[in-house]
Amino acid sequence: MSSCLGVFIAFVILGVLGMFMVGGMAASATKTKTVNANSVLHLTFSDPIPEKTDNVQQSGFSINRKSTLGLTDIQRAIKKAQGDKKIKGILLEPKFMGMGKSTALALRRSLEEFSASGKFVYAMSDVLTQDGYYLASAADSIFLNPIGGMDFRGFGASMPFMKDMLDRLGVNAQVVYAGKFKSATEPIRRNNISPENRMQISEYLDDRYSLFVEDIAKSRNLTPAAVKNIASEFLVRKPQDAVTHGLVDHLKYRDEVYTSIQDKLGQNVDKDPKLVKLEDYYNPKTNIGDQSAKDKIAVVFAEGNIVDNSKEQGVIDGEKYADIIREVRRNKGIKAIVLRVNSGGGSVIASDKIRREILAAKEQGLPVVISMGDMAASGGYYIAADGDAIYAEPNTLTGSIGVFGVLPSVQKMMADKLGVRFDTVNTGKFSNAYSPFFDMSNQEFNIIQQMVEATYDDFLGVVAEGRGMTKDQVNEIAQGRVWTGKRALELGLVDELGTLQDAMDKAAELAGVQKYKVREWPKAKSQFEQIISEVLGEDMPIAQIALKESLGEFYPQYQLVQEMMQTKGVQARLPFVVN
Repeated sequence: MSSCLGVFIAFVILGVLGMFMVGGMAASATKTKTVNANSVLHLTFSDPIPEKTDNVQQSGFSINRKSTLGLTDIQRAIKKAQGDKKIKGILLEPKFMGMGKSTALALRRSLEEFSASGKFVYAMSDVLTQDGYYLASAADSIFLNPIGGMDFRGFGASMPFMKDMLDRLGVNAQVVYAGKFKSATEPIRRNNISPENRMQISEYLDDRYSLFVEDIAKSRNLTPAAVKNIASEFLVRKPQDAVTHGLVDHLKYRDEVYTSIQDKLGQNVDKDPKLVKLEDYYNPKTNIGDQSAKDKIAVVFAEGNIVDNSKEQGVIDGEKYADIIREVRRNKGIKAIVLRVNSGGGSVIASDKIRREILAAKEQGLPVVISMGDMAASGGYYIAADGDAIYAEPNTLTGSIGVFGVLPSVQKMMADKLGVRFDTVNTGKFSNAYSPFFDMSNQEFNIIQQMVEATYDDFLGVVAEGRGMTKDQVNEIAQGRVWTGKRALELGLVDELGTLQDAMDKAAELAGVQKYKVREWPKAKSQFEQIISEVLGEDMPIAQIALKESLGEFYPQYQLVQEMMQTKGVQARLPFVVN
């Protein structure tokens, strides 16, 4: 009876929401944002940027929720503004840089192309972070608040180690892994960074930092050595230092920047410029490609951790993405598939389900081209390895070909801290093996180690088959080690350094089509569907939404731990979290 009442109440709530939504959609349908002459596109990047618009779990509950624009749509908006006679320039105001290094590189290119078209790009900020400055350095002029600040000190990595804490609690982590660089488990089995991990992190940071410095130096007419010196000596300690060392052009308050923009436009300086918000300017429903073409190329965006049995957006559920690729390859109008990967990996089982459908697509003659975003590592590389062509950005994080497993035992903690002991009766010596309440025997540990090594050997085989290499050749560059896209190209793990557009062009070439239109997957839920899912708790329980709101920027770390605990079997995951 109570469950029936609950269903009835839910339908009443959804009915009321539906009336509000219909009214809201009808109202919004009659309103169109008008772009006036002499307008300026205002880019703030105050939210994390997904690869695909709205392919992210929304937080909070709101009927008037706005879309979260993805990288590709932001780039299209900038390209559109480049040819729009009413848009005269861009004002970049990086407030929160929730984006990876390759995403920032892609947006920076778009800003450079916009500027090269003859239109201006101004950047202003109260406080410039390093990532924010990297993007701002592409601007024609950079303005910093006179009492603001700038953080410019180079790249660094810090890792917490919890082995002593676990020992004191009486928790035995029981780690098994394959690949000497597969360092994801180091924080629970060591008290410091291993020499192998220190070497790979150092190399990885140096590669990304070199690109970062070279791009800034070129834009600011400085030498790379000068930029590195400014960072290493921490020479920018107050706003004026940024001007003195050539990183910033002027110290100005907002009203003064607005005056500079109006003066640039030849407009009344006593009025504020006509700023157009990014989300108001670009319609993500805009068709992509040549709409007169009959042939279609499918772009499947695979971003987030690779998981089992999740309905959330912004993660790669194995079953869901296998279904997507199956749907795409059975569509007669689709002539090629581009898989855009931005993932540090996760479940081996889920990864293999996706790979199976990629192979099926290739078997039926569909070209599959891979485009790597910020990262395509571990399980992310597993699903990429069989591509007919693999494209990466120079600062993409890739590789991490290795696997691990963790089986925590709380036997000592339960006995010493709580006075609780366990005993067991079994039909065989392994009947109760791998229980969290008993430490593994040497024989049990060896069995798990063999299973992990077998999975690693399978991973090597996947890469060897996909890349036309031998297992021994793959093993030499695998071992769980991460590489930048630039290094991966040299090692044969990727074919070209290029963008998503480059990957689409290659897919068209392999399919033998001249004209094509683009169709994107996964299909994002509508605003109404998202609200229904939240009310019914299908996507994310209300309690978890509240937790996400409370944890803010720390939620991804919590989510990672939750996903690792819920993932089935052995994992192929990036050896560290990149922030």
